[in-house]
Amino acid sequence: MIILQEITNANIWKVCSLELFDEQKDFVAENIQSLAEAYATRNEGNNALPLAVYHDAELIGFVMIGKGTVGNEEESDLIKENYCLWRLMIDKKYQGQGLGKQTIDAVMDLIRTFPFGEAKNVWLSYEPENTHARDVYRKYGFVENGEMCGNEIIAVYAL
Repeated sequence: MIILQEITNANIWKVCSLELFDEQKDFVAENIQSLAEAYATRNEGNNALPLAVYHDAELIGFVMIGKGTVGNEEESDLIKENYCLWRLMIDKKYQGQGLGKQTIDAVMDLIRTFPFGEAKNVWLSYEPENTHARDVYRKYGFVENGEMCGNEIIAVYAL
């Protein structure tokens, strides 16, 4: 069973030490960078929630959700008004076991509680070269909508 837990002093350094395969490192920000972004986003009065991902009491990954602005100059209404699956990473030791899908399920369950207010969609973005992420998110039900977030493709999931 996947459990999402807040980042605390008890787990922050373990979360920061989670690792990806070398070929994935260009596609996912380091967790310490994501935690810094969450801190800055919250300090600006916006919504970011970084979470540790546990499976059977074992730390396996990191996710971060947000709602509203992500700080880009030209943001669409989709970005401004909806939830974002901002980060998702599963440690390399736990990949290929179906835990990514289970983690997305847990994240969607959390988002459906509307911790930052109601919304109609969840969006995410990935680099065009990240075909693995594209396949995973498509299989889950995310649909590319033609928008970009910087150089990344946006895909949307209707709540």
